[in-house]
Amino acid sequence: MLNFTVIIPARYQSKRLPGKPLIDIGGKPMVQRVYEQAARSDAGQVIVATDDERIVSAVKSFGGEVCLTREDHPSGTDRLQEVCSIMQFRDDQVVVNVQGDEPLIPPAVINQVARNLVESGSRMATLSEVIDDIADLMDPNIVKVVVNHDSNAMYFSRAPIPWPRDEFSAADKSLPEFGKCQRHLGIYAYRVSLLNRYVRWEPTILEKTEKLEQLRALWHGIEIHVEQAVENIPPGIDTEMDLQRIRAVLDKNYFE
Repeated sequence: MLNFTVIIPARYQSKRLPGKPLIDIGGKPMVQRVYEQAARSDAGQVIVATDDERIVSAVKSFGGEVCLTREDHPSGTDRLQEVCSIMQFRDDQVVVNVQGDEPLIPPAVINQVARNLVESGSRMATLSEVIDDIADLMDPNIVKVVVNHDSNAMYFSRAPIPWPRDEFSAADKSLPEFGKCQRHLGIYAYRVSLLNRYVRWEPTILEKTEKLEQLRALWHGIEIHVEQAVENIPPGIDTEMDLQRIRAVLDKNYFE
């Protein structure tokens, strides 16, 4: 049986939505919604990783497991590693990073990324989905990924990649015919041994340029295995508009 742990990074500070993990969604804080979705997966353990006592209290109030971490982590991956260190996880332990602002994340994709890591023999794995809208392809807030014949990531970018020079122009307002571009979905599975290495590496020029921390792993030659998600992952909550959209979904009885 697949054995893995879900860790949910949940920082209190957010430029666009301060206190985002504690925002009410249908009578429950967002962090609880994410936790409950993760708990429906096959994970043996679900842990919230936070830097704020208010989130600690909220998680404890609904009976969840929480780990208080430092405030100065440069990335969510660094915060994950601290939890693994505190919990004294083995080097071969599988850890899945579920973003703390995705209250609709399907449990099936959490299981998928963990299984993908194990079956591919990789130390890091993630998911993607086909881009079918020109606006999404051109949106720098949507990360794109290109993979090789082994389904390992070649590059992640906020730019539209690959770019068919002779076949496509943004003015066309239609997707190119050469093949489907892939949207990267921000869920990862790792071996703890990789996380322990990752935090010893300085942020790289590509990571700092694109503001994508997974590029640190690629820079150091780590293979990141990519599969297309078995279910659609609804967008997370970054803005007030996102929040209202999720609340509208809730009104349609998405949650049990």
